[in-house]
Amino acid sequence: MTPSHIHVPTDCHTVTEILSRVGDKWSVQVVVQLGGGSKRFNELRRAVGGISQRMLTLTLRGLERDGLVTRTVYPTIPPRVEYRLTELGCSLLKTVKALGSWAIENRQEILQARRRFDEATGTVVRSDAA
Repeated sequence: MTPSHIHVPTDCHTVTEILSRVGDKWSVQVVVQLGGGSKRFNELRRAVGGISQRMLTLTLRGLERDGLVTRTVYPTIPPRVEYRLTELGCSLLKTVKALGSWAIENRQEILQARRRFDEATGTVVRSDAA
């Protein structure tokens, strides 16, 4: 049986689609930063190290489109724009924090498993960073 003949339930596609948004590197970091309250664009850019202006713009638009973030424009000169988590975004933050806690709690065990695997397979890996 070839992969094109495998039946994948519609719900799996939905989960994959949503996880690709909320699970990407930049979205997680933006959600965590907004967990502390609303922030302006440049505040977010400074807080999320290594993100380009374009990638932050795309990430915020995607999160806003998915109903996780709201964008508020204040009629000042120059205009002031703030981003904050919606109720849905706050519920995602709880899940992200739980996943982060799990990663921290299990980091050493994962690193040990990687070393055992690499030794058994003769794999050379540059870093064991989790």
